[in-house]
Amino acid sequence: MNEPTTTPRRRTWFITGASRGLGRAFTDAALAAGDQVAAVSRTIRDDDQRDGLVQITADVRDPASVRAAVQQAVDAFGRLDIVINNAGTMSYGFVEEFTEAQVRAQLETNFFGAVWVTQAVAPVLRRQRSGHLIQVSSIGGLAGFAGTGLYSASKFALEGLSEAVAHELADFGVDVTIVQPGGYWTDLYTAMDTATPLPEYDGLRDHLAAQFAENSVDSDPKRAAAAILELTASPRPPRRLLLGGTAYDIAFDVTDERRRTWKEWEAVSRAAEEPIPAPPG
Repeated sequence: MNEPTTTPRRRTWFITGASRGLGRAFTDAALAAGDQVAAVSRTIRDDDQRDGLVQITADVRDPASVRAAVQQAVDAFGRLDIVINNAGTMSYGFVEEFTEAQVRAQLETNFFGAVWVTQAVAPVLRRQRSGHLIQVSSIGGLAGFAGTGLYSASKFALEGLSEAVAHELADFGVDVTIVQPGGYWTDLYTAMDTATPLPEYDGLRDHLAAQFAENSVDSDPKRAAAAILELTASPRPPRRLLLGGTAYDIAFDVTDERRRTWKEWEAVSRAAEEPIPAPPG
């Protein structure tokens, strides 16, 4: 007697920043795998009517817009299996050069937008007692580099938030992974905001431009999407995942340098701690 066959359930993805760049690649890969996608972005593509795709207009900087998008996705598909907090922008310039408005704008999308999405999907994932929240950070979330200080600040904040959320959602059967990509050929660079240059930094600016011209080689976003498919197929996904050999090498170099420094200053660090009773109120 033949055993009855069952068709695997189509997973539901909720992807922000889905209309372009990495978000578009993630959407394409999920649909090609037979899953269904709630593709969230500020603009939708009228020419994209693929099976399993629901395009949702939302601005991650607006909490009410995000909550409405999550509800629309749940109404359409009934559940959320994989949430990718991908929407992001980049600001380029030296920290001293940015206006207050530019500083706040960088954090509004990359950090606060991710907070609003995380808050909006958490109740859905908790009720299901399952799901995978993927927070798209960057190698810039592990180390700061001249010219991308604001971008790194937004990603450092995202990583701290995500580590806490991972602990908070673990008992509900929800996995959280922080993804740290290296360079990919997206419009992140061409659409980035730039600071007004101060002439005092011209030497450093020229040095960095020459360095990037010689060494910058980015990859096809499809490679990142393939890695995400492998990540989401894992029964025990990691807390962190580096994307790209360059990112992998930088991560180890940065961590090794920090360990050396911590060890060198261990005596000072330990001398700064001596438990005492609580001071009288």
